[in-house]
Amino acid sequence: MLETRNLTARFGGHVAVDSVSCTFSSGTLTAIVGPNGAGKTTYFNLISGQLRASAGSVWLDGKDITREPASTRTHRGLGRAFQLTQLFPNLSVVENVRLAVQSRRKEGLNLWSVWADHRNTLECAHALLESARLGARADAAVSSLPHGDQRKLEVAMLMALEPRVYMFDEPTAGMSLDDVPAILNLIHTLKKRANKIILLVEHKMDVVRELADRIVVLHNGRLVADGEPAAVIASPIVQQAYLGTAAVEETT
Repeated sequence: MLETRNLTARFGGHVAVDSVSCTFSSGTLTAIVGPNGAGKTTYFNLISGQLRASAGSVWLDGKDITREPASTRTHRGLGRAFQLTQLFPNLSVVENVRLAVQSRRKEGLNLWSVWADHRNTLECAHALLESARLGARADAAVSSLPHGDQRKLEVAMLMALEPRVYMFDEPTAGMSLDDVPAILNLIHTLKKRANKIILLVEHKMDVVRELADRIVVLHNGRLVADGEPAAVIASPIVQQAYLGTAAVEETT
């Protein structure tokens, strides 16, 4: 479903992503890891359309979408959650999710809409909030939520869009230990849908071990390892480039 071919991002003389070719298949969660500055988030930005590629291409369902803007890619089925939450802080929690549901259904705000349709949209929003363990906060203003709940809300909004490709950029960043299981449970639920692709940028190796079916490693913008988690984690190039001595001891 999703493929990058020699995808490259240059900023002046710096090559942030260097000719990365990779194919992502349905029913697989791929963790993209690497040290700080490896190009992980830049690679995500190239796929989702936040950055224009300097060279190479992005393909979805056999169609070249490299020149399409992020909004068009979203309508094609690329869903992205960011390191920093992208929410409407002055609206309520349920209104944020309702807007995402309406966006997917292409519903407008007009006086001729059938009330039953709006009621169904609202019911869908509440169901998503319950799955994200935010049902009790439905009427709260987003600005009043702690960081962990905002991250959960962003995942609920992403689920409301029902994309074919889910892209999570460090979904547990800044969350308390109590909040992390809720996010992991949501991602586990998504993994059960065999027709979905899930991409995950994550620094926490315990999260990667729990979720990933496959690991792709970037280092200095280049793809240096790709395969099953156990084999990739044990490879010398990954130990040296990313995991370090402590991780070597941990895995032995």
